[in-house]
Amino acid sequence: MRSNNGTSHSSSHLTLAGTQVELEDIISYFDACAARWDKNLVRNEEAIASILDHASIRPGISVLDVACGTGVLFPDYLARDVASVVAIDVSVEMVKIASSKNSDPRISVVCGDIMAAEIGRNFDCIMVYNAFPHFPDPAGLLARLSSLLASGGRLTIAHGMSRERLNAHHSGSAKPVSIGLMSEIELSKLASNWLDVDVAVSDDALYVVSGSRG
Repeated sequence: MRSNNGTSHSSSHLTLAGTQVELEDIISYFDACAARWDKNLVRNEEAIASILDHASIRPGISVLDVACGTGVLFPDYLARDVASVVAIDVSVEMVKIASSKNSDPRISVVCGDIMAAEIGRNFDCIMVYNAFPHFPDPAGLLARLSSLLASGGRLTIAHGMSRERLNAHHSGSAKPVSIGLMSEIELSKLASNWLDVDVAVSDDALYVVSGSRG
């Protein structure tokens, strides 16, 4: 894993919804969005609290925040008194903003591709918040993240809006870098190859699939 002074992503081809793109295309998209990301952000506090409850974000745990963006969940982790957070994102510009907003030593922000970065440790909880459709290989991502869980650790895929609303949103400018969000039933079935899935919620306010490593 590398510090926020550099990136650790690869330049391999990725397949999104049948279209071959470069990882750099995804990075470029989010680099371009970074400056206005927080301004356009709408937080549903009740939904976020529910997501964090499902994810078992609690005092004293270690968290890996995958595709952390501008650090949207940093205050929430700290409010729940976690022991440490490693936050990673492929976008240099997103990481710059996340780093600039963070002064707490419990949070470490790095720039890199989670599929290739040398993490070097396991975590009690791994969170992928508002980002899952931007990973073109869901099974590969789940396998990778499951391998980074401590025994009994929990992996959570979540969105602070409904699946229908998210997919509609991604049908616009984000379409080239989104594969769409599968149903909670489909994701639960896929994740069960690595996890004991015990949370599968999809309603008008949020989407959460979460499971633990035995």
